[in-house]
Amino acid sequence: MPQPPGRKLVTALDIGSSKVSALIAEPGEAGELRILGTGQRESRGVKRGFVADMERTEAAIREAVEQAERIAGTNVENAFVGFSAGGLVSTVASVEVGISGRKIEKSDIDNLLVAGRDSINPVGRMILHALPALYTLDGLQGVKKPLGLHADKLAVDIHVISAEPSPVRNLDLCVRSAHLGVSAIVASPVAAGRACLSEEERELGVALVEMGAGVTNVSVFAGGMLVGLKSLAIGGIDITDDIASAFGTRRVEAERMKCFYGSATTSPRDNHDMIDIAPIAGADEGAETTRITRAQLIAVIRQRLDQLMGEIAGALKDLGFAGPFGRQVVLTGGASELKGMADYVQGVLGRAVRVGRPKLPGLPEAHGGPAFTTLAGLALFAASDELDLRRFGDGERTIQKGDGGNMIQRLISLFKSNY
Repeated sequence: MPQPPGRKLVTALDIGSSKVSALIAEPGEAGELRILGTGQRESRGVKRGFVADMERTEAAIREAVEQAERIAGTNVENAFVGFSAGGLVSTVASVEVGISGRKIEKSDIDNLLVAGRDSINPVGRMILHALPALYTLDGLQGVKKPLGLHADKLAVDIHVISAEPSPVRNLDLCVRSAHLGVSAIVASPVAAGRACLSEEERELGVALVEMGAGVTNVSVFAGGMLVGLKSLAIGGIDITDDIASAFGTRRVEAERMKCFYGSATTSPRDNHDMIDIAPIAGADEGAETTRITRAQLIAVIRQRLDQLMGEIAGALKDLGFAGPFGRQVVLTGGASELKGMADYVQGVLGRAVRVGRPKLPGLPEAHGGPAFTTLAGLALFAASDELDLRRFGDGERTIQKGDGGNMIQRLISLFKSNY
């Protein structure tokens, strides 16, 4: 059944290393979303967030979207697509214009934003987002709504998120090959932050750690916006592979063991609880089922988690997430569902930690966990009307590499001065 003329629907498509999930929703008059249908398929052609097999990825996209369409009772034509591969870069472009002491009008802000867009110079990376962040009036930083105020000089910091062009184009091609238009390709930290962080958390300062199957994205929010991010090529699939290798079993069996018996924390009973392991495919007939203790399984899991936490701690340090500004961490993504993960991370990082789940009423129970935070965030992003300077431009644009650290330090200074 085709979409009725005039009916506005939003479609979210999250293409990850372990699954492809789709969601169709209808925005209400008050801005709320009514979930119409969801779909999910195993991701068979994506490695570390990158498309590695075009045909398999295209098939998984088509099947997930068709499942969502059947449930929704309608067909969709376009989707907002999540991009979670490594190589995402956060930079800041700054621009200033003279106002001569008069009241700031909308045309002044528009001219400033156009100048900001034009200051983003090409050196081969593709823009996913170019979001106006902090405004500055005559040296006063942190102004969010300059319209109607008087100033001699008006400046703005533009937060730019970019990626290498080829992986983005491969993702775009896969979606279009599945007979679906691409409304926008959205960086997964932007979507996930919208779905599981409160407005107050984004204002005061919070780190969001998306623990996906193949990629872990570490992003920092402050002053109400995403101000820095770093991608790590490690995720839940590495824990699964470690279990399969250590105990000589299939990946599907290792995943089952991780989900049902695995934990990030230990307990006295772990040495007494026994786990049966099915022999790997191709083993001799009549081979006996191996038995291990839960303590042995957790030891393998912890070894990989210790490595991952070391890299996450390093990423947070590089992003300037420290001191009173860096007290809150939110975990999300499928790997964060491992039992005891929040307590383990809190002990390692020495910060308050919680597991973030999508805040989207009406999500089916099967899609309400941390693994579907990005999917829900994509739908929320699609339904919003967030200003993106790419709309001021023509087609694809590229940016100059830079360092967003100065912006983070400014936000830390503002935080200290206000509290």
